[in-house]
Amino acid sequence: MGGLLSVQSASALTSSGPKGSDSESKPKKKICCACPDTKKIRDECIVEHGEAACKKWIEAHRKCLRAEGFKV
Repeated sequence: MGGLLSVQSASALTSSGPKGSDSESKPKKKICCACPDTKKIRDECIVEHGEAACKKWIEAHRKCLRAEGFKV
């Protein structure tokens, strides 16, 4: 029976391998919690100056989100 347990343990380890590669492609955070620095600057700029004047900060935030794994 000891041999049977080791076979089950080995199959459990190999089955977790593909799950690990899936999690690497997905973002590790929620989008609302990613890139807080660029989000704050972007939001403050939009409130004070309007969206049209803040394209630089909007794009900087999008770039940060893409680096975190989000498709925006």
